[in-house]
Amino acid sequence: MSITRRGVLGLGALGAAVAGGSVLPSALAEPAPAATAPTEPFALGVREFAWSRGDRSLVTRIFYPTTGSPGGDPVRDAPIADGAFPVVEWSHGLGGNPESYGVMIRPLAEAGFIVPAPVFPTTSSGTEGNVGDVYNGNQSLDVAEVITRTLALNEGDDMFAGHMDTANGVGAAGHSLGGMTTHGILTAWPDERVTAAIPYATVDMGDPTGAVAAKVLFVHGDQDPVCDYGLARQAYGELPTPKAFMTHTGQGHDEYIWNGATYDQTVATSLDWMRWSLYGDTAARDRLADDASGGGIVWEAELD
Repeated sequence: MSITRRGVLGLGALGAAVAGGSVLPSALAEPAPAATAPTEPFALGVREFAWSRGDRSLVTRIFYPTTGSPGGDPVRDAPIADGAFPVVEWSHGLGGNPESYGVMIRPLAEAGFIVPAPVFPTTSSGTEGNVGDVYNGNQSLDVAEVITRTLALNEGDDMFAGHMDTANGVGAAGHSLGGMTTHGILTAWPDERVTAAIPYATVDMGDPTGAVAAKVLFVHGDQDPVCDYGLARQAYGELPTPKAFMTHTGQGHDEYIWNGATYDQTVATSLDWMRWSLYGDTAARDRLADDASGGGIVWEAELD
């Protein structure tokens, strides 16, 4: 199945309506140092929430740093580690779920991010796969709802209260249909809370005129038979700086995601991007070019 650009402006801009009246910083400015970026990996916890948006079920599993020795499986309802951690939402691809993308979600949580990962009601494993829910904005609107529900846990008596660091906004990432969902929430259905994004294997999802001010890293294989590389290049060219493009030459749709030859570079560069954008970690920014090297990777960046 080849995925191409289509007309996507059907539901109107999301804009301030999803921001809940909160004011988050612009990504165009250099991020202020927030909580100190962790230097050692965490053990993992996971909680599940049965959320919804209207009649759309949004079962969401939140992966997060917990106490204990790193390296094991996520522990359900484990206590959150001490500290405050940025939030990075993750969107799965067609026929996927949070567990199938554990190879990308786990490193984020281990590195000190809280990662809500929804199970989309019409494109997850076991569904018929309604790609139209990406093109009509439903999934981008779902992500906005998940972000809203997640940030609400930072208040009151919830275990997460006081443990979410939103000083530099929130992040969003996803692969394939999840990458398109991520690009959609930057452009056609913008959510201004998102200040850092990584769409993996996306296509151009719409007019960038009202795009949010986010630091955006595109990751793509130049031989992708599903999501056209040229459309990802078009999307990249339309967005303002700061931005970067990581091309895995000779690779297709997902090798660099699932333990291919350049998987390590994908993970390292992704963590650098989110650490710089959300923790204000300038050392991570300075590592980007080195971490995105080898294995035929082409790195392009406009960070100023």
